[in-house]
Amino acid sequence: MTSVQGTAVDIRTEDGVADAYLAHPGDGAPRPGVLLYQDAFGLRPHLRAMADRLADAGYTVLVPNVFYRHGRAPVVELPEFIDPGARPEIFAALGPLIRSLTSEAAVRDAGAYLRWLRESPLVTDGPVALTGYCMGARLVLWTAGGYPDRVAAAAGFHGGRLATDAPDSPHLAAEHITAELYFGHADNDHSLPPEQIERFEEALTAAGVRHTCEVYAGAEHGYTQADTAAYDEKGSERHWAALLELLKRTF
Repeated sequence: MTSVQGTAVDIRTEDGVADAYLAHPGDGAPRPGVLLYQDAFGLRPHLRAMADRLADAGYTVLVPNVFYRHGRAPVVELPEFIDPGARPEIFAALGPLIRSLTSEAAVRDAGAYLRWLRESPLVTDGPVALTGYCMGARLVLWTAGGYPDRVAAAAGFHGGRLATDAPDSPHLAAEHITAELYFGHADNDHSLPPEQIERFEEALTAAGVRHTCEVYAGAEHGYTQADTAAYDEKGSERHWAALLELLKRTF
């Protein structure tokens, strides 16, 4: 594989301009597109490194700052190593940002991100894939349900609140999803208790969605994020294997 090139890009949305990171193989040839949705901590060096790893595997990867309405990344100042338990002020600052991103706004933004990928000469024609982490797993479901003709595969890892009683709960998008899904749930995750895992999979099955859902034993919420206290190397590498296998089947 050629070297990876990473650049900052701006994406015009209906509500403003979203800053984003784009990673792609350095030869400039078009590759299948992947839209990577952030966790709550947002666009930062670790997510850029994740995009680079996907690009090195042969994909063009876009990582938008989904909190762009509140400023360019980093919207909230973060330490190099994130331990929310020791720094409660981090979540105090992030909470309002997370709550402000409604399902309607997220789907509206997704249309802009997908359009940008479709128009990029670095992306091959046809549908793209999605992957998302923590809150990004919810964005994956809303996007796959909102744009079924644009999404061929979608993955989510250590997602929270995937199947709640809310009228816009992500699991309700299942009836509109045509993509193949893979979800790797965290075992020790207060934001996704067993009853939600069961409800989520029941919704996918009832809707006829091709899917694989696995619980990563011993993994904490956030296990893929190497710059946080939740990181689990074994779980993270398992996630990479599952994600790359999904992409290989898709493209």
